[in-house]
Amino acid sequence: MSAKAIIFGCSGTSLSTDERRFFEKSSPWGFILFARNLRSEDQTRKLINELKKTVRHEPHIFIDEEGGRVSRLRSLGGWIGPPAADFLCKSPNMELCAAAIRDNYRAIGARLAALGFTADCAPVLDVPVQNADPVIGDRAFSTNHKQIALLAQACISGLNDAGICHVIKHIPGHGRADVDSHKSLPVVTTSHAKLSVTDFLPFQQLSRAQMAMSAHVVYSDIDPHSPATTSKTVISDIIRKEIGFDGLLMSDDLDMKALSGSLSERAEKSLLAGCDMLLHCSGELKAMKDLDAITPVLSGRSLERAKQAAPLPQTCQIKPEDAIIQAQRSFAAFK
Repeated sequence: MSAKAIIFGCSGTSLSTDERRFFEKSSPWGFILFARNLRSEDQTRKLINELKKTVRHEPHIFIDEEGGRVSRLRSLGGWIGPPAADFLCKSPNMELCAAAIRDNYRAIGARLAALGFTADCAPVLDVPVQNADPVIGDRAFSTNHKQIALLAQACISGLNDAGICHVIKHIPGHGRADVDSHKSLPVVTTSHAKLSVTDFLPFQQLSRAQMAMSAHVVYSDIDPHSPATTSKTVISDIIRKEIGFDGLLMSDDLDMKALSGSLSERAEKSLLAGCDMLLHCSGELKAMKDLDAITPVLSGRSLERAKQAAPLPQTCQIKPEDAIIQAQRSFAAFK
């Protein structure tokens, strides 16, 4: 594999000549699409095929599709499913909730697979707390750290049933963030000891996940100077050792305002801290060229992790319409 350690977006609903030439030269490991890229199902499939043809390896095609308010498929219309928190709100029965969640994300996965996507940036393992910024809110399965791993595993199973890889986020935990990291840098002052038995616990319980996305959050009792994405201490001591995650670690979007410095500086800091993969979502060509200039080809342990997180074999025969009907029935059974 000669892919570079980066996932890029693109600007529109089809590739420009300049974008195509750039991706052919750059060879990013994967691509990520957003609502701006999705106009219709046929157009989406065509765009994904265009992207795949620009590289010589089999790229991951990512999307943020959690259901609820974080849904890129909404731009295509049709079913998207409820937010994660709605399941436990409907019933305290964990077994019923887990079954309904698996059905829900199997349906999401079936929609994604039918379009050509290979990976979903879900589930959220963050534990929201009272008075935190609402950026996580109902995207979390529960406010109880002891319940989240079981429900998130059901999400993972549903996605994998449909042939879609998963990305747990935002490691090691975004639930206590006092501001939205898209807009500013959150600082969590909770002690390391308390974080270990609350916020970090769901990630520890699902440490065998294929991929994880970092949190642009400062944990002042662990590293008061850098957010997790650019903190060697957090990545080495917390994510890799304490939590025990040894899968592919990608940064959250480098364009987010929680990070400081130029894009190139953010990228270099993330890689030096221990991120295996960079994520850049805007699709702005000049910015992508700047990042390409400093992004290395995957090698060493990062290359091994990337191979282990490769797209699943596309053998799934689940029809989206059938999976959606089952998901709706499972959720309706709570009422």
